[in-house]
Amino acid sequence: MEPGGVSSSGALTFPSPNHGERRGVQRPDLIVLHYTGMADAASARARLCDPEAEVSAHWLLHEDGRAEPLVAEDRRAWHAGAGSWRGRGDVNSHSIGIEIVNPGDRPFPAAQMAGLERLLRDIMGRWGIGPAGVIGHSDMAPGRKTDPGPRFDWRRLAREGLAIWPDTPQEGNPPPLEDSLTRIGYPPADAQTRLAAFRARFHPGAEGPESDADRSVAAAVASLPQLGETLA
Repeated sequence: MEPGGVSSSGALTFPSPNHGERRGVQRPDLIVLHYTGMADAASARARLCDPEAEVSAHWLLHEDGRAEPLVAEDRRAWHAGAGSWRGRGDVNSHSIGIEIVNPGDRPFPAAQMAGLERLLRDIMGRWGIGPAGVIGHSDMAPGRKTDPGPRFDWRRLAREGLAIWPDTPQEGNPPPLEDSLTRIGYPPADAQTRLAAFRARFHPGAEGPESDADRSVAAAVASLPQLGETLA
């Protein structure tokens, strides 16, 4: 991969000053995917590199699939904010953040998704992060965040071994939804907020009150063997 931010000497440069030391964590074990929610890449890059904004991410993924490094991966970037996943608080210390250039109201271009796949393979290989460790901002912050949003293709990533997805809903009598969502990793929240976050990721298009289909899909996700690789 030929990322942006390469100096004349061939070394990576990291233009965002917004980072610090990871707290109580030796190495990242999560990757958090975001959309920028801004009009274009230039606007997003300016904000992620603005010391007054106090936000950043390790990588900015452009529409053409180019991955630009903004913060060194061994540093704590400021992308996740309040929330938790699988019992992990301070998600910034536990994770690598990828900001995908997209205003949030349109599909992600094929070239961009291909670039994301390349970037994820590199990061996961460097740090030994399994597919269950790749999550959305909306997963760890239900009700507060919605990115990468309903147009993001999680199933595509799962087919490449870069995220998790249930092959088929669990048959029979699935456990209570609350139990499955806790097993998957969702943090405490009111029932409707948790349900909305789960549906956005694993049961897109579902609406209305909690259903048998929700419980069956959630049980299938909770039973995936990959989850055992990232137990808190």
